[in-house]
Amino acid sequence: MIAAMRSHSRLAALSALGALLGLIGGGAAWLLVHLIGLVTSLALFHQWSWEAPSFTELDRSPLIPLTAMAGALAVTLLARWAPAIRGHGIPETMEAVLERQSRIAPRVAVAKPISAALAIGTGGPFGAEGPIIVTGGAAGSLLGQLLPVSPSERKILLASGAAAGMAATFGAPMAAVVLAVELLLFEFSTRALLPLVLAASVAGAMHQVLFGADPLFSVPTQDFPGLSTLPVFALLGLTSGLVACVIARGLFLFEAGFRRLPVGELWHPVIGAAGFGLVGLAAPRALGVGYDAIGDVLQARMALTAVAVLAGAKLLAWWIALASGTSGGTLAPILLISAGFGSLFGAAVEHLAPGLGVSATACALVAMAAVFGSATRASFTGIVFVFELTRDYEAVVPLMVATALACVVTTALMSESLMTEKLARRGLRVANHYEVDALTTASVRQIMSAPVRTVCADTSVAAAQETILSGGHSAYPVVDEHGAILGMVSRGDLLELDEGGQDRIVDHASRDVVAIQPSALARDALHLMLEEEVDHLPVTDHGRLVGIVTRTDILGVRRRGLDHDRPQAGSASRLVSHMRRRSG
Repeated sequence: MIAAMRSHSRLAALSALGALLGLIGGGAAWLLVHLIGLVTSLALFHQWSWEAPSFTELDRSPLIPLTAMAGALAVTLLARWAPAIRGHGIPETMEAVLERQSRIAPRVAVAKPISAALAIGTGGPFGAEGPIIVTGGAAGSLLGQLLPVSPSERKILLASGAAAGMAATFGAPMAAVVLAVELLLFEFSTRALLPLVLAASVAGAMHQVLFGADPLFSVPTQDFPGLSTLPVFALLGLTSGLVACVIARGLFLFEAGFRRLPVGELWHPVIGAAGFGLVGLAAPRALGVGYDAIGDVLQARMALTAVAVLAGAKLLAWWIALASGTSGGTLAPILLISAGFGSLFGAAVEHLAPGLGVSATACALVAMAAVFGSATRASFTGIVFVFELTRDYEAVVPLMVATALACVVTTALMSESLMTEKLARRGLRVANHYEVDALTTASVRQIMSAPVRTVCADTSVAAAQETILSGGHSAYPVVDEHGAILGMVSRGDLLELDEGGQDRIVDHASRDVVAIQPSALARDALHLMLEEEVDHLPVTDHGRLVGIVTRTDILGVRRRGLDHDRPQAGSASRLVSHMRRRSG
């Protein structure tokens, strides 16, 4: 009862901290968005404004690559103080969760938004979502380092801060929760979900206060026909998976190219800035955040040729910029690239089969979810995010079909995703699935060995030596005449005693017995074994010995869990075998 009350109080405290992180995430998102707007206005448009002008108004000037190089150099110098700001940050955040007990240096919370504002404001083809996720996660980690919490609770605070940042930036709290679950939490429990949901909810409300209630992208109402058009969206999903593979493998190729450059990493972002700056001279709208460009594609305000050029230029600029190691995000660029691809796909469908009623805008929306979800292996995030943007329930079925098939393609063609490839190169393999832990479903009663071979307390040492040394276990319980456990004696203890001794065995047994109840979980038994450094755990019910759990029993639970993944002969195969035997 006391343990349950303590657990409930900690859950309440975590939930309160989650709500606080929602407020912090909202403030950080407002600051980052306006800081990007200010740097963009000053560096590229030479005017003072907290909101970035549209890149349709950007003049093709030789100053574009020079400005980008200056911003990249500033980011590089800042990265010498806080190395974690390099890249889009989510892999580094995942690494902090998996390898460093969710500890992120406090300076990252300051350096990441500044570096992102410098990189994006000077033309970097990134969105604000990656940096704000890292910034919010760093705030949650810092809070978890200031307060007396466990590493698992610190991880929850980190994920809550990251979700708050995304929810406040996009006004998509459900997608923020799902993103944290798919990429950062590595846990699916009430303890983790409640603070996460509260953080995203408060941050979503902050978005409405700070940025307005309208969605980030203006999306027209779509008509998604029924079953007859699902094959079209299925084909779109398959091709979106191929596009995701191209996006990811292209980035990996550019990253490998930068690693082979005969200059130090200090100059990589500067070289990359020169590259994407030159791309920006040809297609200025490929630079910067690009939210307005995404809206124009979704509203079908651009000619197909312009859409193709913009998507291709954005892809090339993003490859160069992110591979160089500067600071920026992945979501907005992928959304623009995939929206452009989907628009072209939809235009082709409209031309070839105009009677289906599938629009280019509908295909652009579906492709956004499918490409992003499959490239990052965050499929639910892609579906929920685009659904929150459209707020159209009819879009859910095409989104689900296309995203699922896109993920089938990417999992078949790529062993790592955009989020895990960098970690895999460092030797850290990240599992991309949740599964039932057999240790949390099996009880001690189910796995214990019973009946137990015991030694009576009054047995002489000589008789006990003969009994125990002839047995197959390394330790045995010592019990009284009523079956109550009095101690444990090991084979090693007996070997140290004189042979033929007539002392009672109970006088040489270890009285400090650690026992467990049969209703406990196998996981609890394993934790107790590790904490107490024992190999045998007596199981008692009202003081009476009813069984014993060993490490072998624990491994047996794992083995049974592995058996669930082994294919079994179905009834059809058994019928075929039976018919063959009869015919033979």
